[in-house]
Amino acid sequence: MLYKYTVSTPEGEKQSGTIEAATTEIAIRSLQNKNFIIISLKPAEKKFFFKGVKIFGGVKARDIVIFSRQLATLFEAKIAALTSFKLLASETENQTLRDAIGEVLNDIQGGISLSQAMAKHPHIFSRFYVSMVRSGEESGKLDESFNYMADYLERSYELSSKAKNALIYPAFIISTLMIVLVLMITFVVPHLTAILTESGQQIPIYTKILIGLSNFFRQFGVFLLIALVFAIIFLWRYLRTENGKMLISRFQISIPFLGNLYKKFYISRITDNLELSLSSGISVVRALESAADIAGGSIYSKILLDSTNDVRGGGSLSASLIRYKEIPPIVSQMIKIGEETGKLNFILKTLSRFYKREVDNTIETMVNMIEPAMILVLGVFAALFILSIIVPIYNITAGV
Repeated sequence: MLYKYTVSTPEGEKQSGTIEAATTEIAIRSLQNKNFIIISLKPAEKKFFFKGVKIFGGVKARDIVIFSRQLATLFEAKIAALTSFKLLASETENQTLRDAIGEVLNDIQGGISLSQAMAKHPHIFSRFYVSMVRSGEESGKLDESFNYMADYLERSYELSSKAKNALIYPAFIISTLMIVLVLMITFVVPHLTAILTESGQQIPIYTKILIGLSNFFRQFGVFLLIALVFAIIFLWRYLRTENGKMLISRFQISIPFLGNLYKKFYISRITDNLELSLSSGISVVRALESAADIAGGSIYSKILLDSTNDVRGGGSLSASLIRYKEIPPIVSQMIKIGEETGKLNFILKTLSRFYKREVDNTIETMVNMIEPAMILVLGVFAALFILSIIVPIYNITAGV
């Protein structure tokens, strides 16, 4: 979520800007970690189409992946930063990203560093992204930093796409099934009811239930629709609050079977991000702050921020993580081994690969199970519905 802030620097100078964060608490901590005194912090106002702003003005993860890979290739070819950004500004299709690249180009021409210019666009370039760029500037290996980052973003995008695609099919089938059932109950069953009533035949109990549902939807359908709309609006507004985000995050990891997929997905993303940050020379504290921004789940973002404070206070990362049931014991134990042996980067890389394979295997298993499960569910519903209609009609025919 994007927040607008006004802060006071340690020198007493006022600054305003925007910051991208999962929750207000994360935004506050991020600003405080930079030694800013917060004067005001509020969500950025949402602008709508009729106010002259594009609805689809965001930047997708895929756009950032392509931009990073292109920039890495240009830097590797020893093309100057100004020339590279001019080329990308003219080639990028996404208007929002193109505008941001143009502003970054102007800032570079104005004499500020690339990382500082990108930091002005937190809704596009995350803290992790900016930290990686800054690390590349400090080490003089900006091309390597962008290559590492492009590889990481591609892995993260691939992982996210697999997880989302695995859930699209069952969601589509269930939604279609519900729509068909409502249409049948609303428009087909009433005609059946009239025929059965006129025949005077005994109606089976399951057909009576179907007729009762039909009458209920016909009499109270409008009220149900209005209530559903209000419920969706209320739920949408609530889920945008900190408590709502925490609730949905906890719900995700509590769903039978799917919960394990979400946990493995978050752990894979976090360990991959931490490994890349530490390998690039970024401090553990900064790496944890960056990982909290990109974790994707409010629960894991909070865990990482709490761990950041523990590490800043002199504690170890493993001792902090072991307190949370959302972190598998093997993760905290392996990190402890990495801290003790000085091979934390290697351990994190191993964990990332392990959990990525686990996510891939879980998704593959899910996809293989979804199709027969959906066929079974559809078959049961179709059989019950047809049985409720055919049996009474057969009885009428037999009576004649």
